[in-house]
Amino acid sequence: MSPEISASGQSARSERKPLFNEDAERGMLGSILLDWQKVLDFCIEQQIQPESFYLRSHQTIYTAMMEMSDGRKPIDILTLADRLKTQGKLDEIGGIAFLNQLLDATPTAAHAEYYVDLVRQHHLLRRIVDCARQSETECYSSDEDADHILARVEQDFFNISEERHSGLLPWNKGVMETMTTIDRIHRTKKGLSGIPTGYKDLDEKLLGMHNGDMIVLAARPSMGKTSLAMNIVEHVALGKFDAPHAVCIFSLEMSREQLILRMLGSHARIPAHNIAGGFATDAQFGLLAQSADVLMKAPIFLDDTGGLDILELRARARRMKKKENIALFVIDYLQLLHSKDHRREGRQAEIAAISGSIKNMAKELKVPVLVLSQLNRAPEAKEREGKPRLADLRDSGSIEQDADVVCLLRRPILYKDDTKENVDDPNLAYVHIAKQRNGPTGEINLIFLDDIMRFENFAEPARYGTEAPSPATESES
Repeated sequence: MSPEISASGQSARSERKPLFNEDAERGMLGSILLDWQKVLDFCIEQQIQPESFYLRSHQTIYTAMMEMSDGRKPIDILTLADRLKTQGKLDEIGGIAFLNQLLDATPTAAHAEYYVDLVRQHHLLRRIVDCARQSETECYSSDEDADHILARVEQDFFNISEERHSGLLPWNKGVMETMTTIDRIHRTKKGLSGIPTGYKDLDEKLLGMHNGDMIVLAARPSMGKTSLAMNIVEHVALGKFDAPHAVCIFSLEMSREQLILRMLGSHARIPAHNIAGGFATDAQFGLLAQSADVLMKAPIFLDDTGGLDILELRARARRMKKKENIALFVIDYLQLLHSKDHRREGRQAEIAAISGSIKNMAKELKVPVLVLSQLNRAPEAKEREGKPRLADLRDSGSIEQDADVVCLLRRPILYKDDTKENVDDPNLAYVHIAKQRNGPTGEINLIFLDDIMRFENFAEPARYGTEAPSPATESES
């Protein structure tokens, strides 16, 4: 950029008028003096704060008004002037003459809502400009990578948008919306109010996976938690138990190729080892081709970027939600995420920040988020017999606190030397619902077919062989 252009750009920027409307600010304050109970309540509802005003004198007056309202004291010229005088701020704002000018400029409070909206709009514009300037400064001065800066900038702008839309929902509207949901559930007679996992006993307890919920599936390594999560993804995306829904997977541990290979083998009921080693028969290869045809059409989106920062993950999730209308996010797994903003505070504090951020993401995007998590070594103790507890969630107790549902997966066959349980069936698996914020807890049984890495409903006859009907036929049923 040439110096002439740069200078002219700076000149144009310096000539810009401040983003505020003095008449609107005066009209709003005058309206409060005329009808403080009605107008000030509306201001609070619209989230007007002292910083919503551009002029310092107006900020001082509005602050005093809010303090008087909090103290249940009436607001008029005399009481306000006395308050400001007591605080030593009356002369600072121009004395009682300035307050009289506010009244003179506002003959009626009938247009208060118009004034409030103008003040709010200009404050919003100033915040957008401030955020943009801060972003520009970070781009030139920060040593962080561009992806991390972009994620934080997106989050800052999204926070402005969220504050703009937040507010109290009228009670009658809330009741009507809830009744609409109840009516839909009643008419469908499914017994589900969320997205089904595809596992009958699990869905009976959870009633499906609900929007805004953080669902934690935790286990020790090699228990099959990734397999169970991918089976749920398959059920949801193919619509085997409900309408098909788009699913986004953040796989921080396994590569795209590894994950897809496992899903193909599981769907076709062919051991992944046979596929990877080239031992699949011609018939099995035909089943794989059919499974590939089915899964290619599934609305599944996979991001296998390793070592993601939680801010970057949330930014990607927001974009995917907007672009593809994602109905379920899956994160595999929580302990592989990082938070650059909290890494110096220790691993527990970092995991606490990540956990809280995932819960906020579920609420923000209004979708369920299925999060896989590691357990510590406590279940390995002989007296525990491999049975996990909530307290075994690795690195931080905040995971237990933030989660709406916590499921603990275990397979007793892996602890056959340390357990008194009957492990005659090597395929038996337990999912212990250790926490459910809005429902019952308890344990359910599943069947895990280890060779094809697939979980089945316990009540249904499991096929322990590796041959299967046509995947295309199976998906249509």
